[in-house]
Order: sequence, then structure tokens, then C-alpha cells
Amino acid sequence: MKKFNLIILILFLFVGKLHAQDTLLLNFDQAVEYALKANLDFQIQNNNQEVLKHERRAALFAQLPTTNINSNFFRQNGQQFQQVEGEIVVTNVTNDIISGGLSMNMPLFNSGRRMLETQAAKLSLTAGENGLKRARQQVVFDVAQRYLQVLLDQELVRIASENLENQQQQLRQIEGFVDAGIRTISDRYNQQSEVARLESVLVDARITLENDLWSLTEYLQLETGTVPELESVEFSDSDGFVFAEENLSDLVSIAMENRVDRNQQELLVTAAKKSIQASKAMYFPRVNAFFNYNTFFTSLDERSTSEQLWRIYPQNTIGFNLAIPIFNNWQNRLAVVRARVNFQNETLREEALDRRIFQDVKLAHQNYQAALQKFKNAAVQVNAAEEAYLAVNERFRLGLSTFVDLATANQQRVAAKSDQAQAVYSLYFQETLMRFALGITE
Repeated sequence: MKKFNLIILILFLFVGKLHAQDTLLLNFDQAVEYALKANLDFQIQNNNQEVLKHERRAALFAQLPTTNINSNFFRQNGQQFQQVEGEIVVTNVTNDIISGGLSMNMPLFNSGRRMLETQAAKLSLTAGENGLKRARQQVVFDVAQRYLQVLLDQELVRIASENLENQQQQLRQIEGFVDAGIRTISDRYNQQSEVARLESVLVDARITLENDLWSLTEYLQLETGTVPELESVEFSDSDGFVFAEENLSDLVSIAMENRVDRNQQELLVTAAKKSIQASKAMYFPRVNAFFNYNTFFTSLDERSTSEQLWRIYPQNTIGFNLAIPIFNNWQNRLAVVRARVNFQNETLREEALDRRIFQDVKLAHQNYQAALQKFKNAAVQVNAAEEAYLAVNERFRLGLSTFVDLATANQQRVAAKSDQAQAVYSLYFQETLMRFALGITE
């Protein structure tokens, strides 16, 4: 008894220290927001989405001409060649030169490569958006799992505390019966042993609560010393019966239609196919239109800088460029092979994902049906255990039953309450798991 009391005292001091720390009131939606800000995978995927946006924008702007301005400033020392009255004169002078130009290049025909790359970039961007949605659903699911576990632990602590208080009151009654000569001394010792056992049960329940609360705190990445205080979740009778009448085939169809990660993979497969076609376009001739404007200034010419740059030396060049690929060190073939392998890999991922979706839904459906049956059985179990305990308690009070009967009935009653609490939260969690497997998590 002294050891048990010492353990409880230490635990109370520990819990009191926690309460002395900063307490953060949280509901489920707020917990999700904290998790989204702290989750590394979600933030990385969100950052990668920014790259996909710019890749799509670059593919769109690839339809426009490329334009560049170039300029050079340099000095030449030594022999300079000049044409004077039809003759080449070589002089040893210093020549300051300024040159500049404008070049424009516009692809006219490249076998649809620009259009295919634009379509692939758009598909990749949409796929990334779907992947981000699925990542968010994963975070919501992870938070729900930890959040509900903490609420369940709190309920189990409440049940254990209430049971301990009842048994302590029972101990006082038995001590009164012993003093009055109604019960034997062994009943008092047995009840003292039962109270000590329940004190240990309460200690274990509180430790489990603190561990799961720490797990949630760590997942939310709360500041050191901040302990969340969770808002309870209200359960209605309809919460656990949403999918009660649905069969497996219907649920699989719902998942195939709603899972954003499946939509993401379909888009990635299509984008990879577009990339193959874009790579093959490099096998065919390409036609580009170009325009160049160039001018320069030299210090060997005595005319003014502006006159040389804008009137004397400007040159305009406009034309078309035809490029027919003959041999380019196997680079085009390599690009096609890479694109084809990427397409094959994405197809394999799509097939694997379809199998995983079926397994996810199947397991979720089985667990949901089991949780639903446990939920119904738990209600019957609690009612029966309560009635049995009341009957045995009355017989014990009248001296018609033993302490063993009373302790057994109480243990069954407490176990029934714990099972019912676990059944309620388990059913609610299994519904959350089912929604996650079907891809309809909010």
C-alpha cells in the first residue's frame, strides 16, 4: 500500500507540473491546422507544387519567340587591319569598339513538341494538386487517430478514477460491517487488496494518457512546455452507421472514383505518354524563324558614336532555319528511352495503387463491420453487467454472497464500461479510416 501511494503521489506531482505548463485549448480543426504547418512531407510537397506551377508557365511561354539583347565593350591593341580606298592598310593603333545587337528566334514547326510539352506540364501540375490533397487527407487521418486515442485515454482514466472512488467507498462500508461483526476480517483485507489494484490501474491509465498526449503534441510540433487540452468530440447514433449497409464492391467503386491519389497517378501516366511523343518529335525536322539586328562603334572612325551605331553600321538579318537531325550522338534516342521507361514505371505504379486501394477498402470494411458489432455488443454487455453488479451488491450487503462474487461482478462492470468506451471510439475511428480509404475525407 505504501508503494502504491508513493507511485500515485509521484504521478500527481508529475501531472501537476504539466498543468503548471502552458495549456493550449484545441479542437480537432485547430489540431489539423497545426499539423499541416508542421508536417514535413506536406510542406515539401507544397513547395514542389510551386516548381510545377513555374514549369507549366515556362511551357506556355515556350510558344512565344525568344528574345535576347547582347552588347560588347572591348579595346584592341596592336596591328589593326583597315580598308582604305580599296587597299588593306595595317597600322599599330588602339581601337575601342562597342557592339550591340538584338536577336529573336521563333519556332514555326517542331512536330507538335511545344504543344505536347505544354500539355504534359499542365497534367503534371494537376497531378501535383491531387497529390497535395491526398497529403492533406493523410495529415487529417493521422491527427484523427492520435486525437481520438487521447480522448479515449481520458475516458478510461475517468472510468478508472470513478471505479477507484466507488471501491474506496465500498472499503469504508466493509470496514463498518467488520466493526459491527457482520463481515469477516478477510473481506476487509480482500477489499484493501482490490483498492490497491485499482490504484495501479489508474496509474497505468494516466501514464498511457500522458504518453499518447505527448505523441499528439510531438506530431503537432507544439512549442516545448505547451500541453494541448482537447475539445471533446460529440458522437451521435448515426455516426457509426454511415457505411453499415454498403457492400464491398460498391465501396471499392466509390474509392476508385474519389481517391485523389488514383486521379493523380492517372494524370502522371498521361503526362508521361505525352512526354514520349514530345521526345519523338526530335526525330523530325524543325523550322525556326529568326531576326537579328547588329551594330557597332569603332574609335578608328572619326564619326560620332550615335552616327556609327544608328546610321552607318546597323545590319538587319531575317530568315528561316531548317534543322534536319541526322546524327546527334544518340541524345534524341536516349531522351525517348528515358521517357518510355518513365511511362512504364508510372503505369506500374498505377496498377500497384489500384491493388492497394482494393486492399485498403477491404480491410477498412472488415474492421468497420467488426467495430460495429462490438459497439452493439458493448451496449448489451454494460446493461447486463450493471444489473448483475447491483444484484450481487445487494446480496453481499445482506450477507448472502461472498466478497469474491462482489469483486468479480465489479470487475465485469468496469470491464464492460471500458469496452463500451473503446467500442464507441473504435467505431468512430473506423468510420474515419473508411472515409480515408474511400478518399472522401474532408
